[in-house]
Amino acid sequence: MKIKSSLKTAKTRDKNNQLVRRKGRLYVINKTNPRMKARQG
Repeated sequence: MKIKSSLKTAKTRDKNNQLVRRKGRLYVINKTNPRMKARQG
């Protein structure tokens, strides 16, 4: 999982990416390609 200061580029890398807020942190998750993960905060 990559930790980034901005998730805008991580979200646009794949059409199945979703932005999710969990426990005060922003995550980019992808159910079809689980390698596409990123976190902010």
